Amino acid sequence: VKMANRTDPSAASVHGGNPQFLVEKIIRMKIHANTYWKEHCFAINAELLVDKAMDLTYFGGCYGGNKKPTPFLCLVLKMLQIQPDKEIIFEFIKNEEYKYVRLLGAYYLRLVGTPLEIYGYLEPLYNDYRKIRRRTDTGFEVIHVDEFVDELLTQERVCDIQLPRIPARYLLEDTGQLAPRVSALDAELTKDLEDEAEKKAASTLPKPAPRAPPSPTDLPDEPDSP
Repeated sequence: VKMANRTDPSAASVHGGNPQFLVEKIIRMKIHANTYWKEHCFAINAELLVDKAMDLTYFGGCYGGNKKPTPFLCLVLKMLQIQPDKEIIFEFIKNEEYKYVRLLGAYYLRLVGTPLEIYGYLEPLYNDYRKIRRRTDTGFEVIHVDEFVDELLTQERVCDIQLPRIPARYLLEDTGQLAPRVSALDAELTKDLEDEAEKKAASTLPKPAPRAPPSPTDLPDEPDSP
């Protein structure tokens, strides 16, 4: 059993240490003792992990009086254990059909990614307003994908795990590593303002002067009567 819970020998260190150690020991022990971990996470690879992620119907950390870990958290630890290729994680995040696959990829990248990867792949998810269910101590609560993403980028602890520190966005902007963020709402507002300015400019253009009626001298001569 201990062998099954060890990090893949080929996995690279993350933030200078064992990837699984990003999850506190007490939570790791609860996950390793969890039925979902034993029945669904044993000896699975990245391909099988995708199938498990597609079956998720909620997310969260630990819940209840005995702080039982969610399947979501179990899969996070499994990803830290087997360390899927980053390209697979990026595909998780780009997945628009299965929202909990997207959440799993975003959460994992927040744990192991570089600041540029994190901001680059997570900020576009601010435009995802779908409802998601979070497991809490008392049941479930409904939030939205963009709210979860905002927690990942602004909170220190999400789903009962302490997130690695990342530089504030403005610091990366000041050093030229990130361009200023333009939200979809800002872009839409800018377009509306531009359209309004164009209409206003068109309405202020000088109108052509009305043509004067022809004077009698300009009228053609009437033919002579026979």
